[in-house]
Amino acid sequence: MQHFTEDEVLKLLPMRACVDQMRLAFEELLAGRPVNQPRRRLILKTGSVLHQMAGSYRNYFATKIYSSNLKHGGLHQMFVLLYDAETAKPLAFMEANNLSIIRTGAATGYAADLLADPQADVMAVIGSGYQARTQVDAVRSVRPIKEVRVWSRTPENARRFAEQIGGRAMESAEAAVRGVPIVVTITTSKDPVFEADWIAPGAFVTGAGSNVATRRELPADLLTRAGLVVVDNLEQAKIEAGDLLIPNHWDGVVELKDVAKNYVPGRITVFKSIGIGVEDAAAAAYVFEQSQKK
Repeated sequence: MQHFTEDEVLKLLPMRACVDQMRLAFEELLAGRPVNQPRRRLILKTGSVLHQMAGSYRNYFATKIYSSNLKHGGLHQMFVLLYDAETAKPLAFMEANNLSIIRTGAATGYAADLLADPQADVMAVIGSGYQARTQVDAVRSVRPIKEVRVWSRTPENARRFAEQIGGRAMESAEAAVRGVPIVVTITTSKDPVFEADWIAPGAFVTGAGSNVATRRELPADLLTRAGLVVVDNLEQAKIEAGDLLIPNHWDGVVELKDVAKNYVPGRITVFKSIGIGVEDAAAAAYVFEQSQKK
């Protein structure tokens, strides 16, 4: 069984390739071939949590395991175990923090490629933590982005992140998102981070920061304004997508696998990203196969 370090995963999984893997994964889901197991959480009285999710993809299946404790550093190391689907033989053990943040960004990139204005050259990012960079990288890989506007609750963090990506730190969330054609939220906020009327007609909005039923980044009235609301997996969204669970907004919600490439001018589109096991399996399979070519 091969072991992959974080650095090795990073070298073998470039963003554009991972966006392509997300496309292939959702095409497979549309065909009904993969199996996805929603995230499960073992919660201890100490505040420690064990998170586990799994999925299959083509000739493989995989599980991801990680732990967290908000009192002791938050999220800890992620690991992915990749197996051969035919024989159940273990193939790879991967350190998977990089894999996870790349595939989370890539899911946004794939959805944006389907549904955002093809000419969009400005994006806004709310949040400046460790997952924000790959969100920007993914959107830049599918759209001709010339300007990235950044806002977070800690101005110094926003300024530092904006400098790292060649973006511009904004003085408010409103200044960041108002009139912008692509908006991404990647925060740990429990409450909406912007107001719906700041979002322009025709905008594409991704909420990628929360996969907890009691947290949301997106305002409820944005969902009612949107002409299309998309999730990566409906079964899992009904367990952990607080952005939809809290306002109980499910009418017309569709899965990403069922969405064709179709930008509609004037239509607000929302992608609620929670991250699913099939995405992890597809990304891990790519890393493994690339390693076999060397």
